[in-house]
Amino acid sequence: MSQHEDANSPKTSEDSLKTATDFIRSKVKEDLGSGRFTTIKTRFPPEPNGYLHIGHAKAICTDFGVARDFDGLCNLRFDDTNPSKEEQEYVDNIMFDVRWLGFDWQDRLYYASDYFAQLYEWAVLIIKKGLAYVEDLSSDEISKGRGTPTEAGIESACRWRSIEENLSLFEGMKNGEFGEGKHVLRAKIDMGHSNLTMRDPVMYRIKFDEHHRTGKTWCIYPMYDWAHGQSDAIEGVSHSLCTLEFENHRPLYEWYLEAIGLEHRPRQIEFSRLNLSYTMMSKRKLLELVELGLVAGWDDPRMPTLSGLRRRGYSPEAIREFVTAAGLSRSEGMIELAMLEYFVRQDLNKRAMRVMVVSDPIKLIITNYPADQSEWMQTENLPEDKNAGTRPVRFSRELWIEREDFKEVAEKKWFRLAPGAVVRLKSAYYVTCTNFKKDAGGAVVEVHASYEPESLGGGTGDGRKVKGTIHWVSCASALDVELRQYTTLFTLEDLNQIPEGKDYKDFINTESLSVLHGKAELWLGQARVGDYYQFMRQGYYVPDSKDYVSYTEAGLGLAEAQGKKNQAALVFNRTVSLKDTWSKLAAK
Repeated sequence: MSQHEDANSPKTSEDSLKTATDFIRSKVKEDLGSGRFTTIKTRFPPEPNGYLHIGHAKAICTDFGVARDFDGLCNLRFDDTNPSKEEQEYVDNIMFDVRWLGFDWQDRLYYASDYFAQLYEWAVLIIKKGLAYVEDLSSDEISKGRGTPTEAGIESACRWRSIEENLSLFEGMKNGEFGEGKHVLRAKIDMGHSNLTMRDPVMYRIKFDEHHRTGKTWCIYPMYDWAHGQSDAIEGVSHSLCTLEFENHRPLYEWYLEAIGLEHRPRQIEFSRLNLSYTMMSKRKLLELVELGLVAGWDDPRMPTLSGLRRRGYSPEAIREFVTAAGLSRSEGMIELAMLEYFVRQDLNKRAMRVMVVSDPIKLIITNYPADQSEWMQTENLPEDKNAGTRPVRFSRELWIEREDFKEVAEKKWFRLAPGAVVRLKSAYYVTCTNFKKDAGGAVVEVHASYEPESLGGGTGDGRKVKGTIHWVSCASALDVELRQYTTLFTLEDLNQIPEGKDYKDFINTESLSVLHGKAELWLGQARVGDYYQFMRQGYYVPDSKDYVSYTEAGLGLAEAQGKKNQAALVFNRTVSLKDTWSKLAAK
């Protein structure tokens, strides 16, 4: 079975949604048991005004997952009711992200704009019933007149227009006879209602922006609240799953369906949004970051967008596992970013090939190894998978090692290189540090050592145990690599709680990106975008999907790599470090 053969999601062994018990699935079971619905249909309804982020992943997994668990269907429907903010680019990227995450709507792709004509006819219907009117007030005046939770709103004089006048004005709005902001259509409900959403909400506004699908066919566009419930009803949606901010809108959706006289009534169930520490979840503010050039686009690896996470190296499997573990509830809370990183590590540990890369190189010279000699050692590709095999790595007299793996004076429990200390070079020999050399500024530039020829394979025959093992790269065949390392884009843990007098941009982390230039084993020059790697003792990395160019892509064999470095660009993004703090904290 292919990844997208199933209508709603992949049924893989790591998915625990199938057996998950939560309040949403309990209510769905109740509805099936009572006969309220005989089949289950959900929908994922994104607005194409930006890229999806990690918060949307929760909604996607919930909408498609619930449908899957009850042998139902899930539609993808774009809420394209605001042409001034929506673009085809966003539509295309959203579809790509949903499929990348592992879900498929098959042939059930819909748009709110599919229903513009029907929505208009229904608006005319409720005007004829005396349940809607054309308003002359500005948006600011409407807002001020809506009142407060403790004070009733003020009824507009336009409320008492005749049905005939409202029909004429609404038709004029549709025909482009009025400028933007001149009129809106409002539902005539109750300006004293305890729920402010029910105080004569706006149904239509005038906009002359060209729509990405309908072009200039329409110059009036429905508000989300007017389009949402009817779109669900048209599609036969049984359960409208949405986040808690739409709870107060549920009575309005039901009022509209009742006013129109539609028999099919979807059941709306609300759940809490995904809030992640140090992470911005506002699509509007993420767009602002992009437009102001504070990040390098929607797919900047520091962004919480699915595009950014994908470019950084997060796998869809890890994101799905994280969403499942985060669970569904009606209580707002904050989830630690470390929890997401834990699931990323758990996933990558099983699939990421181990390679040797030195991020801060210093030269190690093995003084008793012949200068004109080199040999190829075999090292394992993936310890977690015995079938992953081995690959050759070149060994020579001069090697690159990590600067942090040497100390002039070793403290207690130091198991790496220092004068007189013995370490094992990964998949090679034991070496003993004999000397070191400094430059004029006092920085160590060379470490000297001697090797034990009989120690290849990890033993010398005398029973000695060497505690320290370090990775290395042969100077004779090392490749230059650029390593981009990321930390949180913001320094504030809860971006829903911006201190008074501050703006969210005041908390942008100016050190969220650092770039290192290291040395890699020759084999890495043929890595491909989409592959996952663990750079030993460094972290998990992936080739950057935009800037990486392998030697193979540059038309070079690895034997040519040293002489033509400028034709390749070995740029890697660090997905996550090896250190895990969340699992330790969670265990306490």
